[in-house]
Amino acid sequence: MIDGTLPPGSTIGILGGGQLGRMLAIAAARLGYRCHIFEPQIDCPASHVAQHTAAGYDDTAALDAFAKSVDVVTLEFENVPIAAVQRLAKTVAVRPGASALAIAQDRVTEKSFLNKAGIETAPWAAVQSQSDLDTALQSIGLPGVLKTARLGYDGKGQATLRNAADATGAYEKLGSVPCVLEGFVDFALEISVLAARGLDGSIACFEPVENIHRDHILHRTLVPARIDATVAQRATQIATQTIEALDYIGLLAVEMFVCRDGRVLVNEMAPRPHNSGHWSIDGAATCQFEQTVRAICGLPLGDTTRISDCEMRNLIGDEANDWPEILAQPGARLHLYGKAESRPGRKMGHVTTLHRPALTVRPSKSQNQ
Repeated sequence: MIDGTLPPGSTIGILGGGQLGRMLAIAAARLGYRCHIFEPQIDCPASHVAQHTAAGYDDTAALDAFAKSVDVVTLEFENVPIAAVQRLAKTVAVRPGASALAIAQDRVTEKSFLNKAGIETAPWAAVQSQSDLDTALQSIGLPGVLKTARLGYDGKGQATLRNAADATGAYEKLGSVPCVLEGFVDFALEISVLAARGLDGSIACFEPVENIHRDHILHRTLVPARIDATVAQRATQIATQTIEALDYIGLLAVEMFVCRDGRVLVNEMAPRPHNSGHWSIDGAATCQFEQTVRAICGLPLGDTTRISDCEMRNLIGDEANDWPEILAQPGARLHLYGKAESRPGRKMGHVTTLHRPALTVRPSKSQNQ
């Protein structure tokens, strides 16, 4: 047994109460763990399947009570205030910790960290004024993407700059907050690798998967990715290098570009389970959520072998209303998140379609034959 192992029956605290927290709590329950969610929203998806404290991240009394009620804390949402994580860490282990979270929360800090670790990214520059943007464009050029350094996701908090007219006033349009300018990358496709690191330093990676976006939101994940063995090996090496450099405990998602010239560049990372890993619930020997539990509780990391080729498709907005037709499809595995309100651009669920060959079952011989 790994030193510091938390046995089944222990309570896992989860910061954030969205669908990732919901699926994490379900996976934890299967292994015999209890979960306690800390999430300001009252009727959140994870609250349907676990104990829930509905309080703000600045509510110190609620944080202190939460810390005393759990045996370890993890994240399903990276934009938790660092101060809240640091306060919890005075009482209970938080995995991953505040240092890794601080890096992942800020794109400038993240890219600086990656480059310092020898991991290649798209060309970039920090931008804190329109003048900074104008200077950065002279070195990086157009087209490019201007992103807020913090809080943006699923296409929010960013602007595509294709020409000088797009660049004019772009910094102010994003709220005049710290930003990063990224140069365009001539990529063939986008992939991601999920890596887990346990208390004993052991690392297990899921194979690279291919991600297809629509309107800046993940639309489909294809497993396996349409890449060759050399690219797959390089992507796995990058994820391993990243999680080791962070001295990280838990599950980390690393999103990458596969360039047409063969290079593999890191786009960004997420210190939590990831949308592109949902396929693993139905298509891998161990799913990403169980792997998270194993890593943070000191259990042996699970087998990440793919047991079926598959495709995961997000159900956005009213697409979730197609659940009767989805359930009638052979090989389809439907996952709905229990969100009360459907809105355009909101992830309401996902469906994973398995493409494994049908098993050939030979009829048994009758005893009378």
